[in-house]
Amino acid sequence: MKAVRVNLENFDAEVNKAVETGNPVFVLFFGTEVPETSESWCPDCVIADPLVRKAIIPVKDAILLEAPVGGRNEWKGNTTHPYRVRFNLSAIPTLFKWTQAGPGERLVEEDCANIEKLTKFVEN
Repeated sequence: MKAVRVNLENFDAEVNKAVETGNPVFVLFFGTEVPETSESWCPDCVIADPLVRKAIIPVKDAILLEAPVGGRNEWKGNTTHPYRVRFNLSAIPTLFKWTQAGPGERLVEEDCANIEKLTKFVEN
């Protein structure tokens, strides 16, 4: 698995580059890390992150694009956050399968930490 950190400015370019490889592409939206702890401010994201990675690792040539949504104040209650608007994100973590056509299936919040759902999601 190849992991690439993306941001609002380079999101489209990195997604396009990943999709053009023909490899399976996953995009994980999560809360940005807090410098003091090096963990996300989002407790669900902290739980889901290692499980998402563990589920994707066996997928041949998979690419995981890591898309932090920003700090708690940038995300919570901000209905105009660019990722909310563009991809209809309601909560984090959210894991998408991404194709040439754009975002496809998704897992949201606690489903990102459910190893059975994750395994089925990445295998299909």
